[in-house]
Amino acid sequence: MTERETVLVIDDDDSLRRVIELTLKSSGYQVATASNGETGLQLFEQLQPAVVITDVQMPDLSGYQVLARIKDSNPATIVIVITAFGTIEKAVRAMREGAHDYITKPFSREELKQVIARALRYRASQPLRSNFAENKTADKSLILGQSPAIEKLRVMLGQVARSHSTVLLEGESGVGKEVFAHEIHRLSDINNGPFIPVNCAAIPAELLESELFGHVKGAFTGALQNRTGKFEQAENGTLFLDEIGELPLALQPKLLRALQERIIEPVGGTAKTVNVRVIAATNRNLEQALTEKNFREDLYYRLAVITLDLPPLRERGDDIDLFIHHFMQKNGGDQVTINEDAMDLMRSYNWPGNIRELGNCIERMLVLRLGEQLTPLDLPPKIRKYSQQLPTTNDLHLPVQGIALADLEKQAVIDALEKNNWNQSKAASFLQIPRHTLIYRMEKYRIPKKRLSD
Repeated sequence: MTERETVLVIDDDDSLRRVIELTLKSSGYQVATASNGETGLQLFEQLQPAVVITDVQMPDLSGYQVLARIKDSNPATIVIVITAFGTIEKAVRAMREGAHDYITKPFSREELKQVIARALRYRASQPLRSNFAENKTADKSLILGQSPAIEKLRVMLGQVARSHSTVLLEGESGVGKEVFAHEIHRLSDINNGPFIPVNCAAIPAELLESELFGHVKGAFTGALQNRTGKFEQAENGTLFLDEIGELPLALQPKLLRALQERIIEPVGGTAKTVNVRVIAATNRNLEQALTEKNFREDLYYRLAVITLDLPPLRERGDDIDLFIHHFMQKNGGDQVTINEDAMDLMRSYNWPGNIRELGNCIERMLVLRLGEQLTPLDLPPKIRKYSQQLPTTNDLHLPVQGIALADLEKQAVIDALEKNNWNQSKAASFLQIPRHTLIYRMEKYRIPKKRLSD
């Protein structure tokens, strides 16, 4: 047997461990077993197996601890976790911490063999790792910004790029999700492969299956020739599925199979294996979509192995000046200046459309400008109107001794709730922020969900 065919099984259930061992040996694998985490780790150091199967719940070391120590020792090792029925959140946590896959008890022998076979196919398809992150640090980042939120994200992007795990990017429309996806691809060891973006909301539902998986000639009316789908086009690279929340319910099982087994089936064709890293993005609340039965739970957990929440522009105040000058240069405004009054108005604006809205604003100002210096008169009317609605210092009743900005924000949230009878949706609208941002601020400042006197 080769090293690739060696499987280490760590489980404190003697009966289950024995069944797994016999099943895998009958399929030709070399199997080592351990009844606890410490013994399992000792065997791991001796054998350096290609695949480790470990239960999550064990008396000495948990499966999470075993996973962490294996990944620290040899990141290329494939770890599959075993979880009990109804504890899928434990499997999701394990996958976020580096597990390759999971299997839920009770499982059949055939299901076990398929999971191992998929894991080994995946391992065989991976190129040799290199210090790709270090090699890329000198290249120019695609992410513009220096705010604390972005600096934190930069670190996370570097960590995510080292893995081939599926990533879900969440954030409001216009925050630059495709740019972040491209940055993950750039920092990864598959950056020489293609980066293929697909907007799931922009393609008619009846065409989306063919767009993603391809079709063969004659598969349906109008299929005059074979078509290669986006999954195959992204072979050995990254497939970016934008607006994944708009994916039709009927198509979701097919995407789940592609993510879980790396197998696609063109319309009218036969199944084939693909080697693709998938990054998905959404501005919808997918957990709410689960509740409304508009999105499959199993697909959500496959997509959300690693979730990154991208901040809106209004939470990146330190970056607004950078974006203004970036878009000025991009739209040929190198010789045009912008006065401080116009800059102040743009800094104070809420930017509900985020970076996309700011870019469109600068382009409009440059095209319709009245002179060689941009002033408040060149701003779109809604931005000028917004500035007129901002409260004055008299409205805010600022104390002469000064006040902490956090205290001011907390009081603004409480006042907005009071003015709107503690209706969160109306209070969020009053503050001109999304409802989830208001809820975040309420949790941050420990503001109750309803008036204490109620």
